[in-house]
Amino acid sequence: MSKIFFCGTCLILLASCSVGPDYKRPHFYSDEQLQQSLGLTTPRAKISLYWYRDFNDQLLNKLIAEGLKQSTDVKVAIERMRQARQNLRINKVKYLPTVDVGSSYYYLKDSRAYTGEPLSTDYFQLGFDAAWEIDIWGGGRRLTEQYKALFAATSANLQNVKLAITAEIATTYINLRQVQEQLHIARKNEAIQSNLYDLVKQKYNAGLTDDISYRQAEYLLSTTRETIPQLEASVNSLQNSLAILTAHLPKEINSMLGYQDDNMVKKTFSYDTSRLYSMSVDVIRNRPDIRMLEYDLMAKNAAIGQAIAELFPNISLSGFWGYQSKNISSLIGSSSNTYNYSPVIKLPIFHWGALVNNVELKKSLTKESLLQYKQGILDAVSEIETAATNVEKEYQRNREAKKALDSQQEVAELTNIKYKNGLIDFSSVLTTQQDLLNAQNNYITSNANIYTYIVSFYKMVGGGYNINNIPDTRKAASNADGVLCKG
Repeated sequence: MSKIFFCGTCLILLASCSVGPDYKRPHFYSDEQLQQSLGLTTPRAKISLYWYRDFNDQLLNKLIAEGLKQSTDVKVAIERMRQARQNLRINKVKYLPTVDVGSSYYYLKDSRAYTGEPLSTDYFQLGFDAAWEIDIWGGGRRLTEQYKALFAATSANLQNVKLAITAEIATTYINLRQVQEQLHIARKNEAIQSNLYDLVKQKYNAGLTDDISYRQAEYLLSTTRETIPQLEASVNSLQNSLAILTAHLPKEINSMLGYQDDNMVKKTFSYDTSRLYSMSVDVIRNRPDIRMLEYDLMAKNAAIGQAIAELFPNISLSGFWGYQSKNISSLIGSSSNTYNYSPVIKLPIFHWGALVNNVELKKSLTKESLLQYKQGILDAVSEIETAATNVEKEYQRNREAKKALDSQQEVAELTNIKYKNGLIDFSSVLTTQQDLLNAQNNYITSNANIYTYIVSFYKMVGGGYNINNIPDTRKAASNADGVLCKG
């Protein structure tokens, strides 16, 4: 009895170790380096999941909520997460004991030439088969660690998909409002230029102006009218894009996406640009796509330990307990009771280097993932810095665009008055009207750019899908259903 206890204790102690490297998060750059590179300051504001609500556009909020709920991309990401959870549940029990119950019937009729008599045999069996491959070197635990990391990666992927859907809907909506406003401006200018054309035509017919002025007025009106069909087509295309992003058929939601008098791009969005630099440096490593890269690195690192475990001896136990009898009527009983057990030790000796090369392969795959993670950090820092700079520079451009528009509107009004009074020729009106249309479009474009650059910034910093700390792979899938509900 003491020998059995001793052997069992040894097996338990051996099974508590895991070969291979334990995962440690690589730190290519210190927090101070990252903070300095991005120019981050204090206080460190938290980023809300609902950052887009600052735009104060209820229809945009509704579209994003609908997209996150109905998007097929989001639903696919959820299904992949569920698949990863099932893979985890399947693989985490591979190294646990298994028990099967089974029954069998065996019948044999011997050859007369063999026995000299026509003999036959009946054989019945009922019982339990058990098997256990003891996870002495931690290969099973490394396998579980690997699938926990893969499951966590699907959770981060779901967040990344939601972030991408949110940003894409917001950007498409802003582009729609921009084109709608440009179409509105084109139609207003068409009306003004049509009146000017009628005035020039009257003067031309009365012999009060020359052919050049008449043709210039005609050219100005035709040029403006030329842009309208193209803008109308763009409006329709963007409306259809929003329908698809929110899982509707094209044109199903066009009625709610018509032009609004309080179009968001008519005026400059008021935004405190100091918020671009008041975030925590953790947003870089906690960005969903960066977490996906790190979880992949965790999984690859765990695979090294699993490969190393295959180099060591393997111990497995199998056994049977049940009943055997030649007659089914006497199958269940103490006299038919039977059992067996069979411990097996398997030591890999010669595999043509396959096992060793497999370890080297896993190490190389881990190094590749490490480099991809490092590149992901570099890309994230660059993207955040670029996005913040774009917002700041667009505000500078916007101020000048507004000044230019105000000045050109005054010039256009004065030019029209002078022309009607016969003080200048129509070429001055032509130039002024073209410049005014450009100034109007530049200002609207700049207003829209501010919105889109802010959207890009929040996407680059993770859009609120950030966590304080990356969870350990041993805890990453402890509550899959809870993650699904929160996700």
